[in-house]
Amino acid sequence: MITPARSVGWADLERDRPDLGEAGRRLMYAFGVGLAFLSTVRSDGGPRVHPMCPLIQEGGLFGFLIPSPKAGDLRRDPRYAMHSFPMEDNEDAFYLTGEAREVMDAELRAMLQASFLTERPGIADLDLSGQALFEFLIGLAMHTTTTGHGDPSPRHEIWRPA
Repeated sequence: MITPARSVGWADLERDRPDLGEAGRRLMYAFGVGLAFLSTVRSDGGPRVHPMCPLIQEGGLFGFLIPSPKAGDLRRDPRYAMHSFPMEDNEDAFYLTGEAREVMDAELRAMLQASFLTERPGIADLDLSGQALFEFLIGLAMHTTTTGHGDPSPRHEIWRPA
């Protein structure tokens, strides 16, 4: 049996490795709002990958998920992987793995919903009440830096919680 890695919040990453926290925030928000690919585990054990909008707020990494198979995946098996969107002029990337947990705290949810909508003024009237809110705890973070597309020697910085 595989023992899951210890997963901690975004604030722990920023405390232990502020350089990686800053790089992750920069790459996840490279297009003005949080954008990443989220991979979950389907019930048959296969991977499922979809784009999503992460929020780095209140010391955590969060995401609102519409009623969908990926939300169901996380409720059944909390393991996830997340990867920043590709950059236009290089192959720099930020990658995370860990476990997600559904957030039921109404006050935190309201605060994160306000942040989400403030980041996206064009959809300020979007109703997120039917969406699930998850916090993505981190078991591993990796920052990849390159000199451009096709860099034969990318550099990888890896962090795991102590």
